[in-house]
Amino acid sequence: MLLPLTAVIVAIAVFCTATLSGIFGMAGGLVLLGVMLTLLPVASAIAVQGAIQVVANGSRAWFSREHIDWRILGFICLGLIMAALALLVLRYVPDLMIVCFAIGLMPILVWIPKGWLALDASKPHHAMLCGFLGGGLNLAIGVSGPIVDIFFIRTQMDRRRIVATKAATQVISHLSKVLFYGMVVSAVAANDWLLALIAAPFAVPGTSLGYHILQRMSDDGFRTWTRRIVTGIGIFYLGRGFSLLLGS
Repeated sequence: MLLPLTAVIVAIAVFCTATLSGIFGMAGGLVLLGVMLTLLPVASAIAVQGAIQVVANGSRAWFSREHIDWRILGFICLGLIMAALALLVLRYVPDLMIVCFAIGLMPILVWIPKGWLALDASKPHHAMLCGFLGGGLNLAIGVSGPIVDIFFIRTQMDRRRIVATKAATQVISHLSKVLFYGMVVSAVAANDWLLALIAAPFAVPGTSLGYHILQRMSDDGFRTWTRRIVTGIGIFYLGRGFSLLLGS
């Protein structure tokens, strides 16, 4: 039975994390997944977070649709399809401790000097790799923001084009996640989908608020705060991963 308090908590979390993602194009999904993992089994948490993120990213993509780079998006989708097929063949099932450690280690990537990983989503083969790695990780552990970010943060694109194209990318990636866990793994209960249905609409006003804040932020400030926020989230996930390891 779905408890009203649970629905309220998730609705508030959806609004706040949608605002965060509306500003930075990422980070909100990382926080929201952390909330869902405290409330639901890991597969259900990933699927429900994916359903909510479809709305959050979809609204963000809609608000900034004139800035989407459709060429980049097409190549990213090709990589995502390859990753999804690979996981289907492997019959992948997520594990909570591995998910926490994987997410916790992701922020290291945003601190790697530009010269070490010259990745650029505006290049077709880099965009396909972005789709393969980002899409594969999104399916496997529920999020992929920091991975996707390293392909965008080093481009010559401005913050609006980065946020818009990443939002469109994540809409498709989260849709594939919902299908994977909802239909293939068949691990999501009806109440879990009801929770997503109730909470998802709160992503729209949150995204709208974040979009307006983004317009007032400089490109340098955008990049600096993205790294700081994602690093803080990563530390939280590493802490939870170690607590699960020590408790097992």
